[in-house]
Amino acid sequence: MPLGVQIGLLLSLATALASIVGFLYKHRGAVDRPDVDWRRPVWSSLMLFRSRWYTLGVLIAMAGWGFHVGALALAPISLVQATIAGGLVMLTVVADRFFAHRVSRREWIGVALAAAGLAFLAGTLDGGADEAHSDYEAATLAIWVGLVAASGIAVAVAASGARAGVLLGASAGLLWAASDTSIKALTDSLGSASAVAILTHPLALVILLMSLGGMLVSARSLQLGPAVPVIAVTSVAANATTIASGPVVFAEPLPEDELGLAVRMLAFALVICAAALTPPPLEVEEQLP
Repeated sequence: MPLGVQIGLLLSLATALASIVGFLYKHRGAVDRPDVDWRRPVWSSLMLFRSRWYTLGVLIAMAGWGFHVGALALAPISLVQATIAGGLVMLTVVADRFFAHRVSRREWIGVALAAAGLAFLAGTLDGGADEAHSDYEAATLAIWVGLVAASGIAVAVAASGARAGVLLGASAGLLWAASDTSIKALTDSLGSASAVAILTHPLALVILLMSLGGMLVSARSLQLGPAVPVIAVTSVAANATTIASGPVVFAEPLPEDELGLAVRMLAFALVICAAALTPPPLEVEEQLP
């Protein structure tokens, strides 16, 4: 595996850890602020940032975002997202040790599945992890990002009742998946375009809108739902959708033989299942003050 891809995977792990810690601090701050008002997004954002815990969570998440951009520039998008999804198992340790969430047998099963998934994935990388795979067709990218963003908005509109927090978490994950896919596409220009050209690229606007929209939706999901399940659902929605963009948008190669293809599909399935099993769906302990 090339050194650049290896560095990309290390950045992916750093992204996962920063995302988890940032999420937990954002939850701590968001629950103490006024409810997010969709009619007043700027006011709602300002109210959220008046919490030092929420602001700290955003700063940590921004550092993770920087790691993520670096990872996407160096490694295939599906491999980056699979590594981040596997890193979700750190949620249980961080939440238990620092935020008073109980770790159950369910979480340990998730750890085992993630380890197995990443091991299988490592065995099927020949030809798939030898470059960043950032080439794309503009029409395919536009259709994919549009569908994912529309799905995220539709889920947010449909969110109601006892599951509103979890559904809004899924919505935020989809919006961030649209942003992450656009980031990966924009990294194709990093080596040849100027900073001004990159910042004025149409994809930069898509990234900004999807990122900010996802941030606001995520804040509301954290206000409505228990932290660990909401964080996990957000991460699973973002990672699963972004992993799928690898072969669909960026033509990442799949193993040619049937066995290799089956093993790789199993690897991705195990990693995502591990992320889904990591949090307890109903029981979440109170945070430490």
